[in-house]
Amino acid sequence: MIRRGILALCLLLAGAAHAAPIRVVDDAGLTLELVRPPQRIVSLTPHLTELLFAVGAGAQAVGVDSASDYPEAARGLPRVGDYSRVNFERILALKPELVLVWLGGNRPADVHGLKAMKLPLLHTRATRLDDVARLLRLLGRASGHPAQGERAAQQFAQRLAAIERRYARGRRLPVFYQVWDRPLMTVGGGHWISEALAVCGARNIFADLTALSPVVSREAVLQRAPEVIISGSDAPDVHAGWRRYSELPAVRTGAFVRVDADRLHRPSPRLLDGVVQLCESIAPYER
Repeated sequence: MIRRGILALCLLLAGAAHAAPIRVVDDAGLTLELVRPPQRIVSLTPHLTELLFAVGAGAQAVGVDSASDYPEAARGLPRVGDYSRVNFERILALKPELVLVWLGGNRPADVHGLKAMKLPLLHTRATRLDDVARLLRLLGRASGHPAQGERAAQQFAQRLAAIERRYARGRRLPVFYQVWDRPLMTVGGGHWISEALAVCGARNIFADLTALSPVVSREAVLQRAPEVIISGSDAPDVHAGWRRYSELPAVRTGAFVRVDADRLHRPSPRLLDGVVQLCESIAPYER
């Protein structure tokens, strides 16, 4: 009888801990308070979906955006819209206890609409490599998995540090990272891809620009003379667009690199796989 009583008490305490109230300050400086860990979570970007699964809260996800395709379990979840527009009716029908949004990624009008519906929102930002570790901690606490979030964050930070040591270079190879062609878009110095280039021993030729994804002119690219031109797998063929500019060092040597956008363009734990691929792709052009 005593053993049964102790067991019942342990189960009661475990249940109470699992249902502990949630209180976190998000990236908009707003305090999110929930009476218990949310069991119905909607994610509105692919990287937030990945982060949710990475902290052990995948089973709590009930809806995601149309581009959330990783991990495999995310592919079978209901779709609630994409980067251009979310479907408010679908989100409401899922009765979410928490909605994850990306400031700077989701449309302000959509975020405003979700607020107007009085849905609990967790506002997030991501611009730098180490934001992934910070977001793992934040989502871990917000979803009721603080220990798993902390563990995942530490693993990410340790692997990032190892990559930085492995690819440390003296020379800074001038690189143009092309996000899109019409308009011609790149990444500014505050973007994690610019930081990833530095980790790989390269230099983003537009690192002086403050916008995260600035539009630039072809004349500006020609003037800054990149030795390598890089694009993501989701962009048009950059070789076709630049091969007639024989004055560019990258064109003269055929230094065109294409990387996996799903990894390098998403601030999730897989981002480091993208950084390694980026470094390995650049290495042959370093002299």
